[in-house]
Amino acid sequence: MSNDGVNMGRRRLLVGATSAVGAVGAVGAAVPFVASWNPSAKAKAAGAPVKVDISKLEPGQQMIVEWRGKPVWIVRRDATALENLAKLDDRLADPSSEVPQQPEYIPHTPNRSLRDDVAIMVGICTHLGCSPTYRPEVAPEDLGEDWVGGFYCPCHGSRFDLSGRVYSGVPAPTNLVIPPHRYDSDNVVVVGVDQEKA
Repeated sequence: MSNDGVNMGRRRLLVGATSAVGAVGAVGAAVPFVASWNPSAKAKAAGAPVKVDISKLEPGQQMIVEWRGKPVWIVRRDATALENLAKLDDRLADPSSEVPQQPEYIPHTPNRSLRDDVAIMVGICTHLGCSPTYRPEVAPEDLGEDWVGGFYCPCHGSRFDLSGRVYSGVPAPTNLVIPPHRYDSDNVVVVGVDQEKA
């Protein structure tokens, strides 16, 4: 059989063009399919680290940020508050934080923090999940003369000190949770990333 009248150049062009269009179509179909394997922006945001500037946080003040849908408290403690923490051991259920409610790199000291002056904890009561209120005042009438500042859960009366350590004889069974975190600088903390991975 003869190829008379067949334009071989045109045939190669048509075959090449068809192959290219097919390849583009295959890539166009594959990209959305592969992208669907990645978590959505909402899923990423739910567990993404939160970078917080604490430069304007004064002693005695608290700020609240959200991480993984939970409130995270950041409290700047003054020298008096730190001195009072050391005096509370006999009134606390777990003063040395033996029950694992914090990352391993957080010291098991009264301060429970990487920096003595800054406490970082998840603001959810370990009893039934209410959010305690920040009560930094000393000896308020409703909490008694021996109150030196801390957190009070209005749902069932659990009390925590300014390090999130739970008082004895209250419904909450354990200290407040300390989330993983690290300091990028003196004024920037990242909640949701371990200090050891800094």
